[in-house]
Amino acid sequence: MNDWNRESARLSGSAPASLLVRLKRLAANYREAARRAGGPTVAPVVKANAYSLGLTPVARALSQAGADNFFVARVDEGIALRVVLPDARIFVLDGLAPGAAPALIAHRLIPVLNAMDEVAEWSARGKGEKRKLEAALQIDTGMNRSGIPYWEVAQIAAEARTLLSDIDVVLTLSHLACADEPDHAMNRTQLERFRSCLARLPLSRASFAASAGIELGKDFLFDMVRPGLALCGGNPVPSRANPYANVATLTGRVLQIRRIEPGETVGYGGAFTAKRPTVLAIAAIGYADGLIRARGASGAAAIAGIRVPFAGRISMDLVALDATDVPGQALGPGAEVEFLGETITLEEVAKAAGTITHEVLTSISPRAARFYSEE
Repeated sequence: MNDWNRESARLSGSAPASLLVRLKRLAANYREAARRAGGPTVAPVVKANAYSLGLTPVARALSQAGADNFFVARVDEGIALRVVLPDARIFVLDGLAPGAAPALIAHRLIPVLNAMDEVAEWSARGKGEKRKLEAALQIDTGMNRSGIPYWEVAQIAAEARTLLSDIDVVLTLSHLACADEPDHAMNRTQLERFRSCLARLPLSRASFAASAGIELGKDFLFDMVRPGLALCGGNPVPSRANPYANVATLTGRVLQIRRIEPGETVGYGGAFTAKRPTVLAIAAIGYADGLIRARGASGAAAIAGIRVPFAGRISMDLVALDATDVPGQALGPGAEVEFLGETITLEEVAKAAGTITHEVLTSISPRAARFYSEE
């Protein structure tokens, strides 16, 4: 155990569930995304408290690595990020949420406008300002979630002289629905629609690719890419090898060791039945800390690098593990258990929980104490 991990262990003694974030690896992932993009600006997406890793330390590390454009989802996230990075360009994906305009202006945040009425409102706001208000336009090219429908772009183009006269459109973007499936026909369909829209609109920088989109090739890269998951160490294209380094390690600590005989059951519903004399490690971590409950049916953790399956259902604050194959010297109250990290990968956790890697990260609750390593 190196000095950092010893210190983390000492600090987290009163916090049984801990999330260790390796900031050097985060910065390395930023540089890898930039290398793979090959030229476009890399604008990190740090919404949802930087995917639960911690907005302030993550944003600072990425800024030190060279990032000066960032995306958040909510206006309050943008306000928090502005405190951390007073000079960064910060885009708010929610755009003009009801009542958000004054805060956007006061904190120099750039709304991503997602509807014609938002464009009109922001333009009207701009009339009272000394200089044009910056904005981004999001074009919905097939996601059917947020953004101006691509068939409405003709209207914007026709009314651009008046509709956009008090707005400085600094970016036009769209979002891919199937980028994690490189061969999906929808990718090319959306690309064609996006190019058609760009040709109609006033010239601005363009952005299409998030983490997975970077892997689709130069046609999808444009002027800016917007990685989020990749920076956190997630694999953007599950069918390919992961080019990014693991950043987050979620651990818990053993509270007690129990021994049960064959035929005895464990936990709610008696979901686990011992088939042999079994050693149980009871760890002080549960779904209130971010373990997805569905993971209990087929998931695993690791003690001293040895994989240990879950023994029954995950509880709110506790989980039982079948630690029969772990050497006795590695067990005991206080022993560290890895639930996500070097041995138990983000992709493995998502598969066991029947979900996606994004949810695994953002489900980690504030109750899990955060620690940061410069390694």
